Amino acid sequence: MPIKPEDVTWVKEPQYGLLDAMYLPAIAEGLRTTVQHLFRPETTTQQYPEEKPDLPLNYRGVHRLNKDDAGHVKCVACFLCATACPARCIEIVGDKAPADWAGRDKYPTTFVIDELKCIYCGMCEEACPVDAIELTSIYDLVGHSRKEMLYDKEKLLSVYDETIKSGKDPIRTHSTPLGPASQIAITMFPAGGSASVAHPVGPLGPPSAPETPH
Repeated sequence: MPIKPEDVTWVKEPQYGLLDAMYLPAIAEGLRTTVQHLFRPETTTQQYPEEKPDLPLNYRGVHRLNKDDAGHVKCVACFLCATACPARCIEIVGDKAPADWAGRDKYPTTFVIDELKCIYCGMCEEACPVDAIELTSIYDLVGHSRKEMLYDKEKLLSVYDETIKSGKDPIRTHSTPLGPASQIAITMFPAGGSASVAHPVGPLGPPSAPETPH
């Protein structure tokens, strides 16, 4: 269906004078905004790194690989996280799982995430069918070379060991029909509660039992 002429809005190119060409109005506007913030009582300056930031519950930082109850990496080398990753920063090499790994067909012999290429979107976390990969609240990620920013399986498992008992990064994702987002252990605004109320079964509550046919 063609667009009607009356629905078209023509925008004229603005005319800039000498002051605009010298960016003087833009500079004055920026200084005005800065002065306004100087005298606002609610403005807070955080003295980082002496004062650590209080990150939101859904902050997406450095990745980790979770372990199962037997201490083995939970990843089953299905490659769904690498497929879902828009930055193509995950490389996995899978192999047949050892015979003593009950209920497992495959496991990753190599699992590498390029933390410099990653855009921390959380798509890998959403795609994983066994909740093996999660993003943590670790934000101060630094390295002296690009090679140091390649997190292999050992590094990712060490992040799990570091964060699992910290109190800030519980295992948040558990596969349910509603998906991992519904199973965040602490929700921001549960119904009728405050932002810090524990809500272990997700904001929508536990799934209801199926109805018995009559």
